[in-house]
Amino acid sequence: MTPKEKDRIMAEFAAHKIDVLVATSVVEVGVSVANATNIIIEGAERFGLAQLHQLRGRVIRGTHQPYCFAVTASKSDKTRDRLKALATAKNGFELAEHDLTFRGAGELYGQKQSGLSDLGMEAIKNLKLVEAARTEARHLVATHPDLPRHFPLIAERVARLGEVLHME
Repeated sequence: MTPKEKDRIMAEFAAHKIDVLVATSVVEVGVSVANATNIIIEGAERFGLAQLHQLRGRVIRGTHQPYCFAVTASKSDKTRDRLKALATAKNGFELAEHDLTFRGAGELYGQKQSGLSDLGMEAIKNLKLVEAARTEARHLVATHPDLPRHFPLIAERVARLGEVLHME
């Protein structure tokens, strides 16, 4: 569909001229239709918990009772446990904790998004360690504005990370 056609269909759906909308998961982006009350997610095992949570959120906009049906052909224990977490989690943060437990942390930076975590991901779970590192980094930058001259290895590492990471 063209963007113009999509806008027309969404306007008709919001105006209740269309009562059933069949869409890909793209429907999660920016859709807020108060009279949408049901969503059926086919192949729910193929989505991450965060995306399922976002899709479910498309029908929790108005005053009517919403329903979310996560449909899967999978009979695996893993799928059942993930969907049970979706049904029982009280909010997105709790769901994110379930997802971390089910999938693993992945890498702090790099390609791997799940599985056994790297040392960096394990370290950020330790809040005291994170705070100590932040304090030390602030002190280092404040006392050595010419970082490359005093600490060339740190400066080189930061420069290499800057090539592959988007620092904000």
